[in-house]
Formats: sequence, structure tokens, C-alpha cells
Amino acid sequence: MASVTATPIVALDYPSAAAAMSLVDGLGERCRFYKVGSELFTSAGPDVVRRLLDRGADVFLDLKFHDIPNTVAGAVRAGAALGARLITVHASGGSAMVASAVAAAGDQTRCGILAVTVLTSLTDADVANAWGRAPETLNATAEVVRLAGLVAASGAHGLVCSGREAAAVRSAHGPALAILIPGVRPAGAASQDQARTVTPAQAVAAGASYVVFGRSVTGSVNPAGAMDRLNAEIDAATR
Repeated sequence: MASVTATPIVALDYPSAAAAMSLVDGLGERCRFYKVGSELFTSAGPDVVRRLLDRGADVFLDLKFHDIPNTVAGAVRAGAALGARLITVHASGGSAMVASAVAAAGDQTRCGILAVTVLTSLTDADVANAWGRAPETLNATAEVVRLAGLVAASGAHGLVCSGREAAAVRSAHGPALAILIPGVRPAGAASQDQARTVTPAQAVAAGASYVVFGRSVTGSVNPAGAMDRLNAEIDAATR
């Protein structure tokens, strides 16, 4: 199952705006969508989002909000006002919290809420331990599909899951939910601190709407060349 389009996003996991913007300028038109996560946002603040928008890029504000509904709504409202195109919350915050985020973001075609299901750094055993379940009773794919139902009922734009669960979500919900897949690595690359990784071709085949690249680009001695290769993999898999 291939998606019509899988949009590449590069994670700007840097400690400073200067380092992040140096990469953005180096990639130029090779990437027009960037993730601003906790490290960069804490270091550089909202101004880094404005600087990316000034360069004509879209921004994925990946702060994974998880709090009471009113607090999350306020944070999402501020992120949407900044101009973020995508904002994450945790699906485990519950349906009321996710729905409040959706309402605060407004038009989901302008600022979409993505609910994080099971972090890609976790194994089945890790999730079972965190959630107080017997390891033999927990399966990450089943948990992601269960949470996808909550996300869909809340009216969110989509969800975040690993590529290993994406096909099951597509089977259950069709095109109703956008799927963002992090932890995407070129074939043969080290998984590093990610437990459930896939290649770009596997992500596309699973039905990805967005794929996030991190150290495969930012850790390369030639980020522009690495981005060219990853774009080519996505294009080949999408045909």
C-alpha cells in the first residue's frame, strides 16, 4: 500500500538556532518542512519558528503536549498563532485533551494536530512495563490501532506511529488519518536509540503521509547529498 505523497521532514534536533539555520540554508529546496522539537524550542524559543517561516518552510512543532485539556488548548493555540503547520500532543492524554487541542488549532488543513501513540524508542516490553501490563499481553501494533480510534474520534488530523504499525492503522482507518512516521533510516543504517525503525521505502509502502529524517541527514558529513538520496528513495517508492 503506497501513499499518494509522503512529505519529508527533517528534524532540527540542535542546541542552537544558528546550527539549525545553517542546515536549513545548506539544504535549500531539498527540504521545505522542518521539525522543531523540545531541545531547539527550549534553547531558541518561538523565534526559530518565525525564522523558518521567513525562509518559506513549513514547521512541525513537535512538543508532544500532555496536560489537562485547558492547558493543552492554550499551548496549541499559541503554536497555531506562531504559524506551525503540525503540532503534536500525546494520545494517552485522553480523548477530551486531544479534542481540546483540535478545537484550539482550528482548521486542521492549516494547523493539524497529530497525536503521538507509542514512542518509536520503546519495545513491546518497555510499553508493558510503563503501562503496568504483563509483557505477554501487550502488542505495540494493537495499542497503536486502539489509540488511533481515539484520535479519529477526536477529529485530529492524524497520528504519529512507527512504520511497523502504519499499515494496520491504514487498514483500520483508510485515508481518514494522516500518518507521520519518525525513526526512518536508510537501509543498513544504525537504529541508534530507536527500537522500531523502517526504511523510506517501507514507510511509503505502509502508507506514510509524512516521514521524519533526523541523524541520517543532520549527522551526515554531506547533509545535502544525504537528503538527495532520501528524496530519491521516497520518489522511487511513491511511483
